[in-house]
Amino acid sequence: MGTPTLTIVIAARNEAVNIGEAVASARFADQVLVLDSGSTDGTIEIARAAGATVVETDWPGYGPQQNRGIDLTQSDWIFSLDADERITEPLAAEILAAIGHGEHDGYDVPRRSLFVSRFMRHSGWWPDRTRRLVRSGKGQFTEHLIHANLRIEGSVGHLQEPMIHYSYRDLDSVIEKMNRYSAGSALDLFQRGRRATLGSAVRHGIWAFLRTYVIKLGILDGAEGFMVAVVNAEASYYKHLKLRELSLKRGPEKTNITKP
Repeated sequence: MGTPTLTIVIAARNEAVNIGEAVASARFADQVLVLDSGSTDGTIEIARAAGATVVETDWPGYGPQQNRGIDLTQSDWIFSLDADERITEPLAAEILAAIGHGEHDGYDVPRRSLFVSRFMRHSGWWPDRTRRLVRSGKGQFTEHLIHANLRIEGSVGHLQEPMIHYSYRDLDSVIEKMNRYSAGSALDLFQRGRRATLGSAVRHGIWAFLRTYVIKLGILDGAEGFMVAVVNAEASYYKHLKLRELSLKRGPEKTNITKP
């Protein structure tokens, strides 16, 4: 047997700010595959110039898009990387060692995430382990529109070196993502038969703040810890308000919707 091959899959749309560095951090792999869903800001050209193979496609949702990438690869292993994430040199070495040993069928990896001006150490943001590395044929992402996760058939190992995650570079990106994610999460919940009221939206918002700031020790992350707690509270509140809105708009006769 030869050295196992690795493809790193990146889903992107209008990620000109991020895509060059993301691809550069992934170039240790045998292939970097970018699935672009209609970028108009130069993302495709930047990705190709950085050495990636680009496939232009539509956007079926995060999980389905990741599965497209998995299905398009012919490598022995696949690593899923978001455009706002970076693989450090120590993590790259650890990934190559892991697939070389082949001890497990998949691996999770910790993420060190930026919130405006601080890489968070608490607030539920660290170590933020997420499954990203999988042996071909041993895993697929769930079909959720938001926060889909990689389901691995077999044993799961744990990488120790973190990815760097430029999740929120400024407050504008915080507000934009909160609106987009709360809408997608509400639709995911609706499709699973969940419903909400104004009262439940308020309760979820309060609980999200307390969980982040007190239980998850966001207080130790300084001003950014308080900001994250407020953002989590607002996101949870609006998610459940949007779930309530979906219920009112679509009515009880449409509660078995399985696709958006």
